[in-house]
Amino acid sequence: MSKQTKSLVFNMLGFLVLFIALRFIVATYTGFTSWQIPLAAFVVATILAPKFQVVRTNEGEKLFMKWLFIKGVKEIK
Repeated sequence: MSKQTKSLVFNMLGFLVLFIALRFIVATYTGFTSWQIPLAAFVVATILAPKFQVVRTNEGEKLFMKWLFIKGVKEIK
């Protein structure tokens, strides 16, 4: 699996886990109805999900992660 594919999969998994959890939380604890529930979960999950990106360097491609809860950018091996 190439690092670009791995980056896409990690981005999707991070978003999906947060989206599904937040959808149930929003539906349970707020008064939102119908289309407001997935919209609220989408916005919050987009902000909170970690972002993965592949960068080409002199040493080859490297996978990096940036997240709201971690200071700076972290290299993923």
